[in-house]
Order: sequence, then structure tokens, then C-alpha cells
Amino acid sequence: MSERVHRGSAEESDSTALERLESARERFARAEDAIDDEGGDTVADAADAYRDATDLLEDYVDRATGTGRENFKAYVELEGQFATLVEDLPEDLASRAAFEDALEAIDKRRLSESDFERAHDALEPAKRYADLLKEREAAREALAEARKAAGRRIRAIGDAIGDRERLLELADADLDAPVEDLRQPIETYNDAIREAFVDYRQSASAREVFAMVDRSRWYPFVEYEQPPEDLRAFVDDAPAGEETIPTLLEYADYSRSKLSHYVDDADRLKRRVATQQTYLEGIDADPLAIEWPPGPAGVLRRRTREYQPFIARVAGEETVAALRAVRQRTRDPDYDRLQTAAQAVDQLSPAERDRLADGRIADELAALRAERERLEAALGEDDPV
Repeated sequence: MSERVHRGSAEESDSTALERLESARERFARAEDAIDDEGGDTVADAADAYRDATDLLEDYVDRATGTGRENFKAYVELEGQFATLVEDLPEDLASRAAFEDALEAIDKRRLSESDFERAHDALEPAKRYADLLKEREAAREALAEARKAAGRRIRAIGDAIGDRERLLELADADLDAPVEDLRQPIETYNDAIREAFVDYRQSASAREVFAMVDRSRWYPFVEYEQPPEDLRAFVDDAPAGEETIPTLLEYADYSRSKLSHYVDDADRLKRRVATQQTYLEGIDADPLAIEWPPGPAGVLRRRTREYQPFIARVAGEETVAALRAVRQRTRDPDYDRLQTAAQAVDQLSPAERDRLADGRIADELAALRAERERLEAALGEDDPV
């Protein structure tokens, strides 16, 4: 079953998801308002100028400090580029004086790291405009993540709702119903097919077993994994394909020199069989067994019909008869009652039975549906992300 969320924790999750989304929206709105208060173009122009100025300082801080010829050359380049940057700034640029102060801080014959620090300090009044844009971008990203988190929570709620709905479907199950009447023929059949399949593996050639597995592709309820193509080709055309699967697995453990006494192409068998031992060992009766608890009557009837030609191929009449007995139980008037009871006994823990009995499951379902409705409504609002 999916993760169980009690009503209290559901409300806490709802609050967390909604609060995160609402908080992110409020943060973005504050960032937008702060920019609007200054003027969008004003902020953008001042922020661009600040970034250009700080980029210049960072680029030259190591090259333009010191007394060497190259240091002096770098200093001249920095001063010229910084002066051009300041001269090109609009006269009405916000915090324009900060750029002039920064230029004055580096207007010396020789620069030290402390001069660069003073230039950075002088730019502080302009830094706030870059910070406004940075905060808006961070707020936008936080809002996008909050929306994703809300979407994930809605999907988790969907699983939790399905869980509660399934539990409520079992609420009216007759837990005292004689489910053994249904279990016994299924267990009898499962024991028979597993025993018969062991014999089948010991006697049928690998080629015959692969043909049976290949046929299962056309039967949805017979869920055998198809063999890898190189292994299938080997079994289909190599003489060793006439051997049983246990024999092939035994051969795969032989040395090449010993194996050459048993097969014509020892190298090919080693390449094809030794590398696929897990697959070969996994071919068993499980895809022909019936799960417990079983599915609805119609599903189980179809399953047994699809199983029958395979059972007739790998087992004897006794196993076929056991399969027919299972199919016959699906026509029993009591099948639905027994099947529902079997599901309830298998799926309901004692705690879940208590929660069903006192109405907590129904309350949790109502709370989860309400939570999903609130989150869906919140996500329905347009956001600039």
C-alpha cells in the first residue's frame, strides 16, 4: 500500500505546502515592489553599471597591484577603462557619485589591495540596485520550487486518497467468512504446478522451454521474461539447445577443455550460457501460479483460461484438474464475499481495522480531498515563473 498519512500529518503537510507557496509569492511580490519603487529602468541601469565596475576591479586586482612594469601597464589599462565607464554613465544615473568615488579611489600612481577595497566600498550605494535584481531572481526560483513541491504533494495526496478508498472498500468485508474454502483449491493448484515445473525443467530441452516462454508473449497473464536475443539464438540453432536447462547450467561451470568433450562449440556456450545463468535459473513456475488473495472472479477466470494451454504442456492431468477446480470456484455465488474477505484479512492491519471501525479512515479521506482541493486552487493562480 502507499504511504499512510493520518489526518493530523495531512493537515501539517497541507499547511507546509501552502505556506511555502504563499510565502514564495509574497517574497516575489516584495522584490517586484522594491524594484518598482525605484523605477525598473533605474534599477536595471544602475545594476548593469555596478556589475561592469566590479568586474573591472576583480579582473585587475591581482595584475594592477605592485611596482613592476607589467603591474603599471595593467594599472593604466584599469584606470582608462574605469574612467571611460564612468564618463559614459548617464548624468542622472542613480548613485552615479558612487562610481566617481570608486574612480577616485584607484586614481593613483601605484595601487594596493586596500585601494581596491576602498573602490568596492565606494560602490556600495550602487550595489543595492544589483541586490534588488538578485533578490527578485532568487524569489522567482523559490516560487518555481514551491510550485513544484506543491505539485509533488498533490501526487502524494492522490496515492494517499487511493489508499483510503481501498481501505473503505474493505470496510464491509465479512472477516468471519470461510476464506479457506477459496484458499485451499488455489494452494493445491500452486503446489501442483510448482512441483510439475521442477520435473518439466529436468526433462524438457532448453529449446522446448524457450518455445513455451516465447508463446507467453501472446498471453497477458502469463508473464514470462523473454530471453536475451543472443541466448535465444544459441538455444534455437546450437545442438546443445536440445539439452535441458539444468544440463546447460552444469556445462557452463565446466572448463573449456572439459566442455569440449560434450559440445561442439565450447567457446560459444561459455559466451551465451555462462553470462545468462541468472536468467536461466529464474525460469520457474511463478508466472503460472495464482496470487493470494486472488483478483475478482472475472479476472481469475480469464487468468485460468490463459494458463490452461501452458499447464497442459508442462504438467499432467492432475494439475490441469486442479486449475479447473480454481476456475470453478469463480462461479460460486459466495466467491465475491470470500474474495473481499480474503483481501481484507490480507491487507488490513489491526490498527487499520480500528481506524475503519471508529471512522478515522473516512475522516482522513475527507481531509486529504480537502487538502488536494486547496492546493489545486493555489496552483491555479498565475505566477511569473
